[in-house]
Order: sequence, then structure tokens, then C-alpha cells
Amino acid sequence: MTFSIAGTDRDGRFGIAVSSSSPAVAARCAHLRDGLGAVSSQNITDPRLGSALLDRLQAGASAQEALDSVVLESPAVDYRQLVVLDAHGGSAVFSGAHTLGVFGAGRGPRSVAAGNMLANTQVPQALCDAFEASTGELETRLLAALRAALDAGGEEGPVRSAGISVVSGYGWRDTDLRVDWHQDPIEELDRLLKVWLPQREDYVVRALNPASSAGYGVPGDDR
Repeated sequence: MTFSIAGTDRDGRFGIAVSSSSPAVAARCAHLRDGLGAVSSQNITDPRLGSALLDRLQAGASAQEALDSVVLESPAVDYRQLVVLDAHGGSAVFSGAHTLGVFGAGRGPRSVAAGNMLANTQVPQALCDAFEASTGELETRLLAALRAALDAGGEEGPVRSAGISVVSGYGWRDTDLRVDWHQDPIEELDRLLKVWLPQREDYVVRALNPASSAGYGVPGDDR
């Protein structure tokens, strides 16, 4: 009941876009760490596996090495689907024996995708193909991938939640947008992204150098 893509750009940013029929999918599935990579833990989700995979990457493992070690140590791993993208462009996907419905994986030079309960097995590759063919901000490229997945058939049923998260080396997610229950979550995510992107760097400056930050432009801000 989930499809996701992890992607990186030439500036060293990492991001994940994910959509599902379940609420709060991005809160449970998307895991990122500055300079290391991106991970999705999905299907019958155990969010702890995202942190475990990133810890392996931080210890120097490749995407495949990290995945192999976590799979070996996780007792209920047959219920999990895991997606890993490392800082060197390596990627790995695991789909356990109890992965739900139609499932599959896709890959590109700077992306990796997977999904379950899909309309068809081509959906994950459609995510990567759209991402790799796109230009611009990492966030808008990830959104383009989600749209392409829907166009390729998406999930077997309707999606209800979606999210995009990105790290850029600042120590936090400089983009972290989520639509947790909506009739058209990917279009709503697009609306939110158009509001957010023009302000994104202002919030980075407010964190790193508040004395030089722009005013908030809201009632009560007298600067």
C-alpha cells in the first residue's frame, strides 16, 4: 500500500517522496541523514529499521552491505520492504516474502524506488525514470516522480497520504512536507511545495544566522 523513491542530486542533497493509502506514511517510512543517504522502511512498516540502515551507512557500509546486515538481524524481516540509497550512488532493495500484493523495484543513476500493492510492476521504474528525466529543485523532481507513478497506475486502490522530505547538510530536514489524509494528496503536496520553496532558504538563514534573517512578514512582526 506504498510506493516511494529515494533520490539525490549533484549538490549532495538527499530526498524521499512517498505515497500510500494509509495515513501519515511519510512520518513512518522516510528516513534521511546528511551526507549519508536516504532510506524507506515500508510495507508492514517498522520505522526502527530506517535508523538501523542509516547507522550502517554511517559506519561505512554500502547500501547493499547495510541492507544485508539489517535483513540478517531482523526477525520479522519477511514482512518488510526496504529501500536504501547511499552517498556513492549505490542502491539496494529488499522485499520480504510477505510483501503485500503486486510489488517491485526501480533504479536510476541517482535514484531507487519500490512499492507494494501496486497496480502493476512497472510503477517503481516509472518513479525513477521520471526523476532522472526531470530538472530543477530536488523537491520538484521527487514530486514529478510521484505523479509519474500515478500515471503508470499507482496503487491498486486510491492513495490518501503523501510526503516529501529532503536534507541538505544543515543538520535537519530543510524540506519536510506531509499530507496525511486527502482525496488527492499528491496534488495537495504540490500546492504546499509551491508555498514552501520560495521560503525554504529564509528558514535556513533564520536557523544559522538569525541576526541577518528576513522579517516574518506577519502581524506582530515589527522589524
